[in-house]
Amino acid sequence: MKKSPMFALSFAALLAVSCNNKKLTEVVEVPLPTAEEKITIGHPDDVKADEGVFQVQKLPYSYDALSPSIDALTMEVHYSKHYLTYTNNLNRVVAGTEQETLPIEEILRKLDISNADLRNNAGGFYNHGIFWDSMAPKAGGVAKDTLAAAINRDFGSFENFKVQFAEAAEKQFGSGWAWLVTDKAGKLQVTSTQNQDNPLMPNATIKGTPILALDVWEHAYYLNYQYRRKKYIDNFFKVINWKKVGERYEEAMMKKY
Repeated sequence: MKKSPMFALSFAALLAVSCNNKKLTEVVEVPLPTAEEKITIGHPDDVKADEGVFQVQKLPYSYDALSPSIDALTMEVHYSKHYLTYTNNLNRVVAGTEQETLPIEEILRKLDISNADLRNNAGGFYNHGIFWDSMAPKAGGVAKDTLAAAINRDFGSFENFKVQFAEAAEKQFGSGWAWLVTDKAGKLQVTSTQNQDNPLMPNATIKGTPILALDVWEHAYYLNYQYRRKKYIDNFFKVINWKKVGERYEEAMMKKY
C-alpha cells in the first residue's frame, strides 16, 4: 500500500511471546490510506483466531455502529488487528501448559507477574472482551436500577462517578485502561491499570471484578482523535452499554453469596 508522508500512520503492536523457548515478535502495521485510496471496511464476523482454546469474542455490532463516537476504521483496526493478535499470541503462550485448561479469569488471578508473555497477551485478550461489551449503538445515558443505586451509594451521584472515571482514564500515563470494578466487599470503585494489566491480576492496586472498561491505548482512538484523549473519553460515555454493565454488576454480586 502506498503511504503518504503527510498522512501515513502506523500502529505497531509488539507482542513478544514464548514459543519453543524462542522469542517471537509480531508487528501489526496498519498504514492510513492516502486520499486517493478507497477505504474498505470489512465485517467483524470474518475475523477468526488461529487454532487454540481461546477464540475472538463476537463483536455484537458492526464496525460503524458506534460512529461518530468511535469511527468504523478505528473499530476495524482495533478488533481485527490488535485484538486478534492478542488472541492468537495467547493461544501460542498457553499451548501445552496448565493454563490451556483454565478460564481466562483464573489465569489472570493466578498469574505470575514476571511472565510478561502471558501477562500481556492474557490481559489484552480479557480486557478487550470487557471493552467490546461495554459499548453499544444508541446507548449512553445513565446507569439504571440496581447499578444506579450502587453508584449513588458508593460515589454520591452518577455525576461524581462520571468525573472520577473520566479522570482515571485521562490521567493514566501512557497506554492503559480505566475500570469500574466491584471489590470483594461489594463496593464499586474506579481504578486504572497500565498496559494490558487489569484488576484481576495479583499486582492490581485496587482488586475487583471489572464491570466497565475503557481502553486508553492510542490505537483505540488516535485515528480519529489524535492527541485529544479527553474528547474520546467524553464521547465514550455516549456509547456505554449500561444494560450490560448492570448485568455484570448483578452477576458479580450473586457470586459473593
